[in-house]
Amino acid sequence: MSGNSLLIDTNIAFYLLSQDDTIAELLDGQDIYLSFVSELELLGYKYLTETDRKRIEAFISDCIIIDINEEIKRNAINLRSTYSIKLPDAIVASTALYLGLPLVTADKGFQKIQELILIIYEVNS
Repeated sequence: MSGNSLLIDTNIAFYLLSQDDTIAELLDGQDIYLSFVSELELLGYKYLTETDRKRIEAFISDCIIIDINEEIKRNAINLRSTYSIKLPDAIVASTALYLGLPLVTADKGFQKIQELILIIYEVNS
């Protein structure tokens, strides 16, 4: 994979869609990869308006969506049992490892997964 590629977690997508300038600068010029889990989480949010849905769909169409495969499944099972993490997080982490890409997230829970290359986004309050 190229040095211009990142896998982003669902929370980063939400920040980007909320017009967070800092995250927009970080991701500018990058090839953005998204796990199918994040796609489901983004589009499955209960309180989406039709405008929100269209904006999310446009954003997703600009990303490279990674579906599950046998290697991601096996690694997700291993990560979940090793680190006691939620299944969606295990799939996202496994996807980053499968692609060999850094994972950009605001979720510090991923820090316990030693195999990951992480970029932790600190949210300014």
